[in-house]
Amino acid sequence: PCSPFPVPWAPMPRDLSRRGFVGALAPLTLTLAGIRKAFAGAKPGRGRLRARPGRATEAIVPGLSSLGFDSPRDAQLYVPTGYQASRPAGMILGLHGASQNSQTTLRILKDAAEAHDYVLLAPDSRGITWDLMRGEFGADETFIDRALTWTFARCAIDPSRLVIAGFSDGATAALSLGLINGDLFTRVIAFSPGFIVGEERHGRPPIFISHGTQDQILPIDRTSRLIVPTLRGRGYAVEFREFDGPHTVPPDIVEAAMSWLG
Repeated sequence: PCSPFPVPWAPMPRDLSRRGFVGALAPLTLTLAGIRKAFAGAKPGRGRLRARPGRATEAIVPGLSSLGFDSPRDAQLYVPTGYQASRPAGMILGLHGASQNSQTTLRILKDAAEAHDYVLLAPDSRGITWDLMRGEFGADETFIDRALTWTFARCAIDPSRLVIAGFSDGATAALSLGLINGDLFTRVIAFSPGFIVGEERHGRPPIFISHGTQDQILPIDRTSRLIVPTLRGRGYAVEFREFDGPHTVPPDIVEAAMSWLG
């Protein structure tokens, strides 16, 4: 079994060509101008999620459940043992890194969600990574919307405590979707993001970003150290935590993020 921490970057799949791999790494060369351009990298109106929390109409049992939408790439829902339908809970939508799946999200966030009484929804991307990494919005966002709708129908969720979080490619996706859907997500957590996609903005959610100073996959000088001042310059409140380590999510960083949520 895999140890929950640190979470390493998953190896390159065998069916991904060298040309494709180099293309996937192209965003890492972004300059500050490139980061700014990435804000406008997708067409307006794309990436919007329609699901909204409301009155739960179906029962849910605490614990881990598969939504049963697809196989083998589905979505997992973890409901903490302290959940009570009469008391709306906070919720985290957690997004995994490239070539990973919902099990990675659960390893990173499940224990923290249990300790802090957050419902955790962990969907799988439809492909090797989230489609917005290619500057597109489509099947992944449709799947996320469907998973959110399913969850909101079964869990009483506090709309003021609705968080989107992610690691690596999932952090890029969380930042991008979090800013586009800031009227849905009240907080954004990005563990080692690469860049931001899309230009449409709704709301202004506070953001937590962490990044290892020894990250060789998404070097901090070309990613978070450019993203953070850009976001702050656009009026976003950003909590930035650098740590001495590689491309990973240390447990103390997870706890810092949960404490930041309040």
